[in-house]
Amino acid sequence: MASRIGEILVRKRLITTDQLQAALREQKTSGGKLGSALVKLGYLSDDQLTETLSEQFQVPSINLNDVEIDKEAIKLIPEDMAKGNVLIPVNRAGSVLIVAMSDPSNISVVDELRFKTGLSVEIVVASENSIKKSIDRFYDSASTMKEVMASFDDSSIGISEEEKSETATDLEKASQDAPVIKLVNLILTDAIKKKASDIHIEPFEDEFRVRYRIDGVLYEVMKPPLKLKNAVTSRVKIMSRLDIAERRLPQDGRIKLKVSKDQDMEYRVSVLPSIHGEKIVLRLLDKSNLQLDMTKLGFEPQQLKVFKDSIDAPFGMILVTGPTGSGKTTTLYSALSELNKISDNICTAEDPVEFSLKGIIQVHMQEDIGLNFAAALRSFLRQDPDIIMVGEIRDFETAEIAVKAALTGHLVLSTLHTNDAPSTITRLLNMGVEPFLVASSCNCIVAQRLARKICKECRQEVSVPPQSLIDLGLSEQDARSGKVARGAGCPNCNNTGYRGRVAVYEVMGIGDDMKELILSGASAMELKKAAMRLGMKSLRQSALSKLKEGLITVEEVLRTSGRD
Repeated sequence: MASRIGEILVRKRLITTDQLQAALREQKTSGGKLGSALVKLGYLSDDQLTETLSEQFQVPSINLNDVEIDKEAIKLIPEDMAKGNVLIPVNRAGSVLIVAMSDPSNISVVDELRFKTGLSVEIVVASENSIKKSIDRFYDSASTMKEVMASFDDSSIGISEEEKSETATDLEKASQDAPVIKLVNLILTDAIKKKASDIHIEPFEDEFRVRYRIDGVLYEVMKPPLKLKNAVTSRVKIMSRLDIAERRLPQDGRIKLKVSKDQDMEYRVSVLPSIHGEKIVLRLLDKSNLQLDMTKLGFEPQQLKVFKDSIDAPFGMILVTGPTGSGKTTTLYSALSELNKISDNICTAEDPVEFSLKGIIQVHMQEDIGLNFAAALRSFLRQDPDIIMVGEIRDFETAEIAVKAALTGHLVLSTLHTNDAPSTITRLLNMGVEPFLVASSCNCIVAQRLARKICKECRQEVSVPPQSLIDLGLSEQDARSGKVARGAGCPNCNNTGYRGRVAVYEVMGIGDDMKELILSGASAMELKKAAMRLGMKSLRQSALSKLKEGLITVEEVLRTSGRD
């Protein structure tokens, strides 16, 4: 069936054969349907896909954004069935139930719908993406949350003496209570619906709260009864195979969850003892959302050229810098994906390994047994490598080995924590690396931040005083109209006005002029001025470019970049 829709799209000249092959590769990596892969890669719009599916299956098409879905019809089909088969009930007219499906050829599902509802089922076709969005919107977790919370007795909110002396057996029993299991499952699955990147489960003296990080910002989503904190913590620990009796030391683990037939979700779990109990942070690792196409990350054309030229060099060092959660790993993974050829041996040292990349040897760091970045790097150099990725350069030892590897015919990729690209040079020098080694080894330094994108569904133009845009750094000509975009807030973006993120980059190539400045001991400010004179766009200038394109707001420009 996948090949058929591909053939139809090529025949209609909606896509090229090269785009079809790229989408088939994406489908193999991420799962899902071919049409969704084409939309994800930007080769096809949702409307074009729906029209083609309608033609392929000879059934009417529907645009779910333009119709009002009947909430009573939603109640007729359980959420797990809707999610598992990518379908959603649209309306009921007497004994006829209209259902939107992404795969109308699945006769067994249509029969099951008839049996389950006792109604005559009429199928219309819609794209997989629009159905999934509608499922997330209409099968709202709020009602489920109310049901789960109603099953708890809220009467005793204080901490009892018995709670302080609970044994591992007591904790395990409490964590197996059906309402606790439901609550934890709800927290994990609701985070996926809301496109959260992290879940924070936090105990305090007089409250217990759950927050999600969505597009880089934390939002409170619920406050379960305080007395549940130990049971919830134990349930998460059991799921991630941690020691539930150990409450004094930090612990790390993983949870794997099957969300649907073609989607698995992995959570990286960190447990930290605090004075009021254990705080848990879960990082959602969704491989289907891992963007490995460099052209989609947010690089501007000139920046992408400098970066690609650097990674295409036979040896040298490429450094990516920025705070935690700024997308450094994604940028490095996209570079590795580009470099991943059968002719090259690629090794990575990561802490931890976030995603498994096919054809690449990835090593997880374990400081407690002496396996750190420096030890891994030394070992890699005895493994006949062509390309090496080091998760982070934290000390002189790691920096020295990485620099020497870059000077002896290897391509080295790594990260540092600095504010911008030029100050990375200063950081390496402060670590004790000699200026001539830094100048000789570095090909390129990339600084980056993640800015929240304006929601496409509720995007609108607003007027601001032109002077405020000039103060940001825009030219008088660009600021004259005073028009910028922002999101009004809608169900699609949880009324935040933002949906998704885009990277803002500062790409500093290290050419001969820059090498001379490094050798002469130039300061970070002098390096920045020289780099900008040679054509480098600063983080602020890159953010302003995205503001002009209408991708981000003025607030995001200020949040992600400082004045030049």
